[in-house]
Amino acid sequence: MWYKNEVIKTLNCDYPIIQAGMAGGVTTPELVASVSNEGGMGTIGAGYLHPDELTEKIMAVQQSTSKTFGVNMFVPETPRYCSNQVTRARQLLQPYEQELQIKPREIPEMSETHFEEQVNTILKLHVPVCSFTFGVPDKTLVKELHKNGVKVIGTATTVEEAVINEQAGVDIITAQGSEAGGHRGTFHGSHDQGMIGTMSLVPQMVDEVGIPVLAAGGIMDERGIAASLMLGAQGVQMGTAFVTSLESGAKEQHKQAILQAKESDTTITSVFSGKPARGLENEFIKQMKPYQNELPDYPIQNELTKNLRKKASERNRPEWMSLWSGQSPRLSGKKYVSQIIKELVDGVERLYSNRGHKL
Repeated sequence: MWYKNEVIKTLNCDYPIIQAGMAGGVTTPELVASVSNEGGMGTIGAGYLHPDELTEKIMAVQQSTSKTFGVNMFVPETPRYCSNQVTRARQLLQPYEQELQIKPREIPEMSETHFEEQVNTILKLHVPVCSFTFGVPDKTLVKELHKNGVKVIGTATTVEEAVINEQAGVDIITAQGSEAGGHRGTFHGSHDQGMIGTMSLVPQMVDEVGIPVLAAGGIMDERGIAASLMLGAQGVQMGTAFVTSLESGAKEQHKQAILQAKESDTTITSVFSGKPARGLENEFIKQMKPYQNELPDYPIQNELTKNLRKKASERNRPEWMSLWSGQSPRLSGKKYVSQIIKELVDGVERLYSNRGHKL
């Protein structure tokens, strides 16, 4: 069968279909548990969660499924603080904040303690899988996770990043192509150098490393899964495909924007967070684009726009929201997770049965 491989053995799930750990509220316990219960592997996006919030979400998932699930974490970054950039960003954001009647957001102190507390939470609650993005966990941390029975998934946007992940001792690498929605995991070299398409990245990465590779970026249906497997991937990670699911925690405006979008509507922007991310182009992106190079790095800019994005959602102003989406929005649907997984599995089996292929 097409789904009997090392990813299945390592993650102990029925199908090598991983729901991406999207931070910001999309990955509700209901979504994560549903994906796992249907045979895939759900993932909590822990990037912005306080350890107490993460504890609550993990326990909620554990109450809803006995199957394997994971937590995705952001490897800490040390931003370059420039007071002139922060002042400039505040000036540019002021008109939006005034119209939404919100106060400028103060920048919280950046600390790696948050990351360490998240790791301790994962170990304490016996989470079976931990994935990382925006960098590679050091070997000591990987060994500690392995010692406690936690499987580790790394993220790479180039072959070189994949090699660095393998050297760190991770179990599986996600090959994240440029078609992916939201922030991508580039950490070695510039983001422009990491803009490699999924179908180009996967076979080159598979040839270079000796551990299983997951394909990610623009994969929405059985055709994307089948193509990834033919190129050597042993599974897929899918994000946008689950954003519009009924169990998703994405704002309704966000879901509707994806459902109504076409492939040419997405763009790469750093105006919301200070880090390049793919989303649906809107008024905020267009108006801020000329000043993109003047803004602070992630996560400083992300903190400065946090209240603005939240209030824009509450006031039904999608033109000022961050509407993250991959490049295949036409293939999205408003469905239950159970229907999404069934269609994916049945579709892949049908494709290979009709063509006489065996993986």
